[in-house]
Amino acid sequence: MMQSIHPESLVRFGNLELLAKAAVEGFITGLHKSPFHGFSVEFAEHRQYNTGESTRHIDWKLYARTEKLFVKKYEEETNLRCRIIIDRSPGMYFPFEAQSDKPGHNKLSFSVFAAASLIELLRRQRDAAGITLYSDKVEYASQVKSGLVHIRHLYAELEKLLLPYTPEATKTTSTADVLHEIADTIHRRSLVILFSDLFSNYSDTRTPESENEKLMEAIRHLRHNRHEVIVFRVSDRRLETDFAFENRPYIFIDPETGDEVRLNPTEIREMYQSTLQKFEGDLKLMCGQNGVDYNEADIGEGLQKVLYSFMVKRQRMM
Repeated sequence: MMQSIHPESLVRFGNLELLAKAAVEGFITGLHKSPFHGFSVEFAEHRQYNTGESTRHIDWKLYARTEKLFVKKYEEETNLRCRIIIDRSPGMYFPFEAQSDKPGHNKLSFSVFAAASLIELLRRQRDAAGITLYSDKVEYASQVKSGLVHIRHLYAELEKLLLPYTPEATKTTSTADVLHEIADTIHRRSLVILFSDLFSNYSDTRTPESENEKLMEAIRHLRHNRHEVIVFRVSDRRLETDFAFENRPYIFIDPETGDEVRLNPTEIREMYQSTLQKFEGDLKLMCGQNGVDYNEADIGEGLQKVLYSFMVKRQRMM
């Protein structure tokens, strides 16, 4: 039986590289093939056919149009290149220590452990990995390599995100802007994996609908540049979806702006859940329409269950 691994138990263990290896060993058993496939060849250009050589790569459709023999030339693409993007805006530290009896158990730590596990899986395939960390802008972007020294450098950068949270109320989230920037700078035909709660700050002119469309424009930019995109929408379903707060007044604080509101969760639960359900439904629909692999990642389910379900789904798609 698959045993669930929770981030709070991993925090006490200490070494992210060892944790990633342990996690991968736990859920890779039983998988019949890798959930990620490298791009073996990519068409580059035509060249004129030389008499006597193999006819295997002759472009017969082009011959039908021109009555001339041309051979397709290909570029070798032996390794998959994966860019893992992690939202490290203040909202990703939810639930905060005061709201949780599990030290280190928040959306960001879950994303870090999931990313580390995927990096280990890619390393075993000899594929190249890199990470980008962002909030209101790109804060760190590594190269994409497969060497052991590079992989350990990625783990070291990820471990920094597990340090105790220091409030940064001036930082917001700019997922769409970051994705546009990445679309133009990474190697063509990369695998892009995003970990984010996909929440944004709204105003009178910025609504969930407009922010979702802005995000999809950025994703279409990635898809236009021939990148494969996988999205993990990370959330604490118990608190953020079920709104499982007691029937008493609370002061809710926006971790990104510092704005406060005092209310009783019971009085707004129905309206809140209806709004959130529409937000999530629109996201899922838009991702499906744009060829994006969309995944709900509930930190309460545990790392192995989320990743194992994702990998089983990936295998069925291939």
